[in-house]
Amino acid sequence: MAIEYRAPRACPVCGQPLAVTRLSCQHCHSTLEGEFAPCRFCQLREEQQRFIEVFIKCRGNIKEVEKELEISYPTVRSRLDEVIIALGYQMDKKARQEEEERLEILAALEKGEITPQEAAKRLTRARKSHR
Repeated sequence: MAIEYRAPRACPVCGQPLAVTRLSCQHCHSTLEGEFAPCRFCQLREEQQRFIEVFIKCRGNIKEVEKELEISYPTVRSRLDEVIIALGYQMDKKARQEEEERLEILAALEKGEITPQEAAKRLTRARKSHR
């Protein structure tokens, strides 16, 4: 069985991103040299890649992701936002503020600091105030 090594994401000396410079075919042994951009998903940290794998496996069902990774809803949303930003997509300021407020409310609910009814009221108010 062949050992599978993962290519490093960053230079071990300076920490800057690495470029792929050589590709080879294991079947015909051809090689191609140049400077190639690595795939965007390969640039994610290992834990972010694992999160995306689970997210896709669960077909984006956050409840299933919660169960599989044994994390809370706010943590799933937060990790998804991290990946979105790491892939180079920007969340507009208004959407980011709304998401942060939602996550704070859900975290308070999870900790038992507020009731489900209070969380629902706050979420409704937050949604209306951001429109």
